[in-house]
Amino acid sequence: MPYLARDRVLHATVCGAMGPRLSSRRMIRVRGMEKSYRTGKLVNKVLHGVDLEVSDGEFVAIVGPSGSGKSTLLHALGGLDRDYTGLVEIDGKDLHKLSDVELSNYRNRDVGFVFQAFNLLAHLTCRENVALPAQFSRGETTATAAESSKRAQAMLERVGLADKVDAQPNTLSGGQKQRVAIARALFNTPRMMLCDEPTGNLDSKTGEQILDLFRELNDKDGITVLIVTHDPRISELAGRTVRVEDGHLYEGADDEDTVQDASGTEADDSKDTNA
Repeated sequence: MPYLARDRVLHATVCGAMGPRLSSRRMIRVRGMEKSYRTGKLVNKVLHGVDLEVSDGEFVAIVGPSGSGKSTLLHALGGLDRDYTGLVEIDGKDLHKLSDVELSNYRNRDVGFVFQAFNLLAHLTCRENVALPAQFSRGETTATAAESSKRAQAMLERVGLADKVDAQPNTLSGGQKQRVAIARALFNTPRMMLCDEPTGNLDSKTGEQILDLFRELNDKDGITVLIVTHDPRISELAGRTVRVEDGHLYEGADDEDTVQDASGTEADDSKDTNA
């Protein structure tokens, strides 16, 4: 089966008994990234010379004030926005150099997206929502309807929703909806998950359950996880935190922690650092 053939056995290479063993392989490399929005003659520069490196298997929290550019950075990493300057390289691929078809395949096969609003289609069952990525698959990842249905059910079982396979989204709690969204993100066995405020619409107890699921995916499957968040629990759970502030990216959760920029090079305290 095409989808099952793509499953990756990562436990032996990335994960140890006590959690993920970080690979020396670089998953993300960003250099000198600049992003601006133009409204008439006004230009609003959102990201300023951002540098970032993330290894395969890392769990990274991206924090910072609202409007600082966190989601903009995440969208660029996911190939949702290519209107920027500088380098965004994922697993050795420069996203700017990919064709539209190649970029679509990258988004569908290599990245799992999870958003605050769940983004489930109300007229579809949970199984059908989870199987949506199959509608955009090409080539070797194309599967029959039966194969897609079976894989969607397996993903729902993975996130603890075996009894909700044929339920409609409007019958689910917020936490259950987010689990369906995570199952959908896992459908094509991504190497990386990009999450934008995934606990923002959830109560504290449900949010903790969702965080436990992300930790499991990182620990046991070796998936690289990046989460944009205002939730301090995620920063505590993540193995690493980077901060976006005024369009600059820094290592650590606050000014006291900023001893290096997020690419691992020493920051110069004597001048404004475009990190």
